[in-house]
Amino acid sequence: MTCYEELKARGLIAQVTNEEEISKMVNEGKAVFYIGFDPTADSLHVGHFMALCLMKRLQMAGNRPIAVIGGGTGMVGDPSGRTDMRQMLTPEMIQHNCDCFKKQMERFIEFGEGKAQMVNNADWLMKLNYVELLREVGACFSVNNMLRAECYKQRMEKGLSFLEFNYMIMQSYDFYYLFQHYGCNMQFGGDDQWSNMLGGTELIRRKLGKDAHAMTITLLLNSEGKKMGKTQSGAVWLDPNKTSPYDFYQYWRNIGDADVLKCIRMLTFLPLEQIDEMDKWEGAQLNTAKEILAFELTQLVHGTQEAQKAQDAAKALFSTGGDRSSMPSTTLAAADLTDGSIGILELMLKCGLVPSKKEARRLIEQGGVELNGVKVGDVNAEVTAEQLSGDGVTIKKGKKVFHRAALG
Repeated sequence: MTCYEELKARGLIAQVTNEEEISKMVNEGKAVFYIGFDPTADSLHVGHFMALCLMKRLQMAGNRPIAVIGGGTGMVGDPSGRTDMRQMLTPEMIQHNCDCFKKQMERFIEFGEGKAQMVNNADWLMKLNYVELLREVGACFSVNNMLRAECYKQRMEKGLSFLEFNYMIMQSYDFYYLFQHYGCNMQFGGDDQWSNMLGGTELIRRKLGKDAHAMTITLLLNSEGKKMGKTQSGAVWLDPNKTSPYDFYQYWRNIGDADVLKCIRMLTFLPLEQIDEMDKWEGAQLNTAKEILAFELTQLVHGTQEAQKAQDAAKALFSTGGDRSSMPSTTLAAADLTDGSIGILELMLKCGLVPSKKEARRLIEQGGVELNGVKVGDVNAEVTAEQLSGDGVTIKKGKKVFHRAALG
């Protein structure tokens, strides 16, 4: 099976502009491709997994990845998937985030001469003269076509700033610049980026001629992948200081039955023949599939040793329900208590088990919360300082999420 055929078999390709030529370039290892990363945080999260795994697969086949950090576009903010404007970042914040990204990406791809590169689009976008850009690039874009793009339509009701309106032009200019200066002949992006990507391909064609080779591919379910990075209690980060290897493992271990084999196919490097056999699994076998998924992805991000520790801890916890040493935990201060106790709703919120007290209340009312093995039936229940002293208390949310809370 060729590299491109495998990408399709794994469900990674949604749309292409010229499949015959794209597949030929990818299979022959001649693709110099870029994927953009928004530097709005100091860690990547699991929503970036699909892009990172794709970069790794293509590099293994001899192709060259370019990771483009949006230091310039980050000054504007992509309106895609947004109902409001994004936070403005300082150059110092962006540089710090870039440095953090590269360390995490090195788990997936190899940087160096003739290998993967990381570039910051601020290096060329911040030098542009506005009038010169309008004359060089502005004439290549139809405002009517831009307004038909999904990324703009969804913002029109609330109001689309002229600042954000320029995002498509800036992203298109990225591909144009990379094509000229880095030999980049292919771009990958999520299905929500399709209009922006086509803009880059069209810009190259109009400025450099129809024979210029510039290809676009979108990743199937990449917008779902972005959602994948969020849970009820926040984002699932690749940085172990933000999301521990144990919590990372548990996130994948707790994924829904309907998604587990899809994720194994798209995100792991297990042979397709093995995955095809797993497609027949059902019932209790799906739990085994979840363990395989969790181990493979934790190993990819945090290494074999941490993956094994997380798996052993999870098995010990679920078999005995009492291995508190392996449990994620929260240390409370005396100031967190009022008159020597803390309400169960507040406690769950402080432990990051829920995004709000409303959600904690709903879980308790549905019988989904236990404290030290006893179901919590009262949303006004209090946990005392005495209970929280020493090893503290164990909170169980649902069937699989355990958390320890104790006074520091």
